[in-house]
Amino acid sequence: MKVLQINSVCGTGSTGRIATDIADLLLEQGHDCRIAYGRGAVAEKYQPLAVRIGSELDNKIHGVQTRLLDQHGFGSKKATRAFLKWVDEYDPDLIHLHNIHGYYINIELLFEYLKRCGKPVIWTLHDCWAMTGHCAHFSAVGCDQWKKECRRCGQLREYPATLLSGNVAENYKRKKRAFTGVSNLTIITPSHWLASVVKESFLGEYPVVPIYNGVDLQVFKPTQSDFRARYGLEDKRMLLGVANIWDAKKGLDDFVALSERLDDSCKIVLVGLNEEQIHGLPEKIIKLPRTDSLEELAAIYSAADVFINPSIEETMGLTTAEALACGTPVITYNKTAVPEVADETCGMVVDCDPQAICEALEKINFKKEDCLQRAAFFEKKKQYLEYLRIYEMSKKRI
Repeated sequence: MKVLQINSVCGTGSTGRIATDIADLLLEQGHDCRIAYGRGAVAEKYQPLAVRIGSELDNKIHGVQTRLLDQHGFGSKKATRAFLKWVDEYDPDLIHLHNIHGYYINIELLFEYLKRCGKPVIWTLHDCWAMTGHCAHFSAVGCDQWKKECRRCGQLREYPATLLSGNVAENYKRKKRAFTGVSNLTIITPSHWLASVVKESFLGEYPVVPIYNGVDLQVFKPTQSDFRARYGLEDKRMLLGVANIWDAKKGLDDFVALSERLDDSCKIVLVGLNEEQIHGLPEKIIKLPRTDSLEELAAIYSAADVFINPSIEETMGLTTAEALACGTPVITYNKTAVPEVADETCGMVVDCDPQAICEALEKINFKKEDCLQRAAFFEKKKQYLEYLRIYEMSKKRI
């Protein structure tokens, strides 16, 4: 079987690693695979599989079109036509979409091709962008226009940001027209929560299958390190938060509020902060930048006494599963998909309030073994073998 995956990045970030993890599994089982991507570097190991769509200049032009006209996903026509010509030459048996936003591909040309070629299509939704006229997430602002028709948007400055008045109503109509009507398309979501959202949108015409994002248990496991000694945490209760990008929706403000409620026996450590945040947050928080080393991240997870995820917009909450895999119990807000990851055997789900976290900290008492047992459910090979099962089912429907 020849599988073509399409994603904004290849091998980096959560979605890029999912694509390469699936590729590894396909190659291991004797299949062929290519990963078409839009931007960023590719590790040497995956360069033989990687196919770049367009160029950095194409990305920049598409970005300008987004900023000025709010037409994200409708640029990159020349790059997309060239790429689709290559797809015809490669002639995959199945096409697997991931993030098709990210300033690199024209969604109308892509879906015209998918409707015409008749190949099975799998589409993993990592966020909600496909269902809206602009934004990638809407839970924090409580918007439900996407259920019927987006007409205006209060998040025009959020990704994919536009500087002017927006093109929300027209974007919604164009997306709906493009994305509906593919004869053999299956949607995958990384949680039951996102699956329920999809079923209420115009994508509800397609079968929807939840498959959780997988965790590499060979990397994310209880790991010895000198992290606590380096940061003077030997006699402290270490409370950890991790994110690729920190903002209020990820719970940054709530961590600041939490730090003001804690006594000196506890210390908050935040990983993934930018320079401005590192210099601007209170001194009582240990502030660390993002790390691209998964081994280093596993050591930090392992050093923590409790992992806290106060995000209010998550389509799964992969950091929560990674923390559990390192034997660390979790506290999370009762919002979107994260409560699916942290069940009653390994974590506590609380109301969206820093005070609720404080109260949970007084009660939380889980064994490392309980966390590891829960994390085993998210082992990446176990999860991604489900993709191969869906691939085979989709081929049979031709």
